[in-house]
Amino acid sequence: MIKKVINFLYNKLNKQDYVKDFKKRGVKIGKNCKIQREVIIDYSHYWHISIGDNVTLAPRVHILAHDASTKIHLNYAKIGKVDIKDNVFIGAGSIILPGVIIGKNSIIGAASVVTTDIPENTVASGNPAKVIYGLEEFLLKHKKIMTENPVFGEEYTLRANVTEKMKEEMNEKMKNRIGYVI
Repeated sequence: MIKKVINFLYNKLNKQDYVKDFKKRGVKIGKNCKIQREVIIDYSHYWHISIGDNVTLAPRVHILAHDASTKIHLNYAKIGKVDIKDNVFIGAGSIILPGVIIGKNSIIGAASVVTTDIPENTVASGNPAKVIYGLEEFLLKHKKIMTENPVFGEEYTLRANVTEKMKEEMNEKMKNRIGYVI
C-alpha cells in the first residue's frame, strides 16, 4: 500500500505541467517538450525565449534572457533573445545565457554554461560550453558502448513501477557502472 502511495505521489509530481505554466507567462514553446523540476526560465523576460519542438530541459536548467551586470554602472541591463531549436536536449544544471541560439538536434552536457551559439547536430559541454562531438559521432560511440553494457526496457523505470528486485538486478548487471534504459 505504501509503495502505491509513493508511486502515485511520484507520478503526480512528475506530471506537473511546467510547459503549460511557462507558456501562460509568454515563453514560446513547441510541441512535445519535457521540462523537468526546478527549471528556471527568466521570469522577468519570458517573452524573449523560444523553445522548439521535442526539447528536453533536465532538472535545474536555467535560461536567462537578461544580464544585470551592467545595471549598476550604465543604468541599463543587457537583454537578449534565446532560441532553442527543435530536438535539443539540455543536461541538468546547465545555464543558457542571453542572446544564444542552440541549433536543432543538439545536446548540451550537464552543468554546461552556454555563452555563444551552438551549431545544429552537435554535442557541446563545459564552462563555457564548447562543441566536443558531431551528433553522429556521439551516437555511434554510444551504440558501440550499448553492445558492451546492459540495456534495460521500460519495465525498469519508475513510470512502470520498477520493483526493488529489478533495481538490484540493474546494479548487479552494470559491472562497468554504465547501462542504458529506455
